[in-house]
Amino acid sequence: MKVLVPVKRVIDYNVKARVKADQTGVDLANVKMSMNPFDEIAVEEAVRLKEGKEHHAAGTATEIVVVSIGVTQAQETIRTALAMGADRGLLIQSDSDLEPLAVAKLLKAVVDEEKPDLVLLGKQSIDGDNNAVGQMLAALLDWPQATFASKIEIGGGKATVTREVDGGLQTLAATLPAVVSVDLRLNTPRYASLPNIMKAKKKEIAVKATSDYGVDVAPRLKVLKVTEPPKRAGGIKVTDAADLVAKLKTAGVL
Repeated sequence: MKVLVPVKRVIDYNVKARVKADQTGVDLANVKMSMNPFDEIAVEEAVRLKEGKEHHAAGTATEIVVVSIGVTQAQETIRTALAMGADRGLLIQSDSDLEPLAVAKLLKAVVDEEKPDLVLLGKQSIDGDNNAVGQMLAALLDWPQATFASKIEIGGGKATVTREVDGGLQTLAATLPAVVSVDLRLNTPRYASLPNIMKAKKKEIAVKATSDYGVDVAPRLKVLKVTEPPKRAGGIKVTDAADLVAKLKTAGVL
């Protein structure tokens, strides 16, 4: 079984994002970048499918292909995935941050080319927080999909996915090939060991351009302005319930 794992290069989750002075976007200059945390979880799950860790049978996945769409430096993100255990990588170069629909179209073209049995990806990227690519990709491919996966089991030509919903847990069975987006509690990604980091340098990363796929990636949205959220006002203490009600009335809430 071949598994395709899309990954994205984003601002490291420990870094506080800064808005550009002209309010045209987020300042990426001299900022630490890393793999999107949800995508990292997807890579880890794909590697476990190959290794037979947790509840997976060994060899469930036979090949793991990692694809990233972005600037040249995104190769570093792919190398991280290769050091974790992926087999080869593909970078589709783009100097602009593409919209979810354009990303989904490019991924569909990659799927048509690679013919994977399973697409595993993070439920969303922590920069755009759109939570849309997985769903759009499944729609374009006309494949079954399962989102917010907290447990995945592969067997009998199906992916049995436990997902988190408002009321608790829901279990779905999706016939392969399928698209599965993963959530935070699916697993804890490993740290790449030094020997694996060295091995990753010898693994293949193919580099292509968006134009190679003949896909329309023209933007359909226009960003008018990017601003930081307003500063939170300081809280106040109340002595009892009556004081709380009085404060709420003063604030016009009641």
